[in-house]
Amino acid sequence: MTNAPALLLPEAIDLLARTPAVLDAWLRGLAPVWLGANEGPNTFSPHEVVGHLVQGERNDWIPRVQHVLDGKSEPFASFDRFAHRTELAGASTDELLDVFARERRANLDTLQSLDINEPQLELRGVHPEFGEVTLGQLLATWVVHDEGHVAQIARVLAGRYAERVGPWRAYLPILGERRSSGSGG
Repeated sequence: MTNAPALLLPEAIDLLARTPAVLDAWLRGLAPVWLGANEGPNTFSPHEVVGHLVQGERNDWIPRVQHVLDGKSEPFASFDRFAHRTELAGASTDELLDVFARERRANLDTLQSLDINEPQLELRGVHPEFGEVTLGQLLATWVVHDEGHVAQIARVLAGRYAERVGPWRAYLPILGERRSSGSGG
């Protein structure tokens, strides 16, 4: 038995609903030098994060939720983390932000219409890599996935100035160094 708090679907939806606005406010109209930066090979730039999130809205979260609710015993379809690089090639970040906002709203409307109750959160599906997972775990992962990519964008944007901050780097954990207490200024 875990000590983790129960997933509360309304609070998860509340956070998921905010991601498009957060990314829109942060990235819309931003210069390509910021939008194209990344953390190295096989990592996403802020532009690519938005494309990846669009692909997740289309091919991952709700299809897997419905898979579990339908009681299917076969594993979920695999998710191509890099499909956005071909399927959404040529789209601007602003266009992707618009698509992401529409797709997310539609998916959250679908999720709310499913009227999932607490016992259903224990229903199980089969992930192609991890094996058996619960619907609650899938939904919690959707939330944390968003937050992980928001944090990734913050790291990428901050990283562009990592060499310019001088000694303050010791107080800026986003740049990779951790201090045990306090923060300097």
